[in-house]
Amino acid sequence: MPTKVDRRTVDLSAYPDLVVIYLGMRVNRPTGLKMLLGIGPQISSSAAAQPEGLLRHEMLLYSLFPLHLGMRQYWRDFDSLMKWTRSEPHRLWWKNFLKDSGGTGFWHETYFRKGGMEAIYDDISKPIGFASFAPLVPARGPMFGASSRSGSASPFDAPVLPESDLYPPDHV
Repeated sequence: MPTKVDRRTVDLSAYPDLVVIYLGMRVNRPTGLKMLLGIGPQISSSAAAQPEGLLRHEMLLYSLFPLHLGMRQYWRDFDSLMKWTRSEPHRLWWKNFLKDSGGTGFWHETYFRKGGMEAIYDDISKPIGFASFAPLVPARGPMFGASSRSGSASPFDAPVLPESDLYPPDHV
């Protein structure tokens, strides 16, 4: 006997600046397991603290082998997300990761209700998401920070970590 489908939708009119971000961390080497298991609980407790503007945080499993965990977050607006990324503990995690990935790879893709998308793929060897169909370019200059990649006018335009901290001007 067929069952009637209970179709529903959502009214997002109260969230005109909604931002959805998917994030993932993938183990690339055995040492990456330690990194992933070390930072995972910290990220969960940070989300449980309900930072201003975070509407929802969900954990995801992308694959068991290689271990690839992630999350999906819904933010009230881009400024709330950017403010949180520049606060502790996120700022410290990101700074440390960009200096040493610890055997993991990290990526995120951000989608804006008003239009626009941006992404970053750090130490991700097998293309996923946008990288599986769009050309990859170095994340340098205007492509270094999320605000400039998204084309957003945000008071948080400066990246969490200045590009010069990773790539000094004399770096070739």
